[in-house]
Amino acid sequence: MIFADALHASLSALKALKTIRPQIDDAAALILDTLRHDKKLLICGNGGSAAEASHFATELVGRYQKTRASLPAISLSSDGSLLSCIGNDFGFEQVFARQIAGLARPGDLVVAISSSGNSPNILAALHEAKTLGLSSLALLGRGGGAAAPLATCALTIPSESGAACQEAHLFLIHYFCELIDSVHA
Repeated sequence: MIFADALHASLSALKALKTIRPQIDDAAALILDTLRHDKKLLICGNGGSAAEASHFATELVGRYQKTRASLPAISLSSDGSLLSCIGNDFGFEQVFARQIAGLARPGDLVVAISSSGNSPNILAALHEAKTLGLSSLALLGRGGGAAAPLATCALTIPSESGAACQEAHLFLIHYFCELIDSVHA
């Protein structure tokens, strides 16, 4: 893909966010309500989406643009020892679901990030959230895949480009952080 094509795909995905604005507002309300009640975000993804999960948790526990109280968020994609243990003993499909089963408490929010929406471990994570009665937010792409109907709130980027979907996901993460910073001291 040449530069102009890549830029066009990214800009198109970002502009298309306007078409899912009601879902974005619902997702923001879900996140803010979770944090307002001193509950945590359990965030997961694979590959580039794992990096975005870590990025989101870092912005919440550390800081985004302003210094404020540290907020409860865990990237389920970040502990290599834990991932390899669960993957070896229970299968890679269970690497996030097993952590959710052990770490989640009532009122917590599971945030699943997947540009395809079809990763077996993301689907298992969303199933586990549902089993535990937790709300879930899925940042998806390429039509949402099998994950879209499993999430309490699904934000499906209207793009077939995995890279453009990830870039839009990062934009949304930063947008949510802006909102969080505006209400948390």
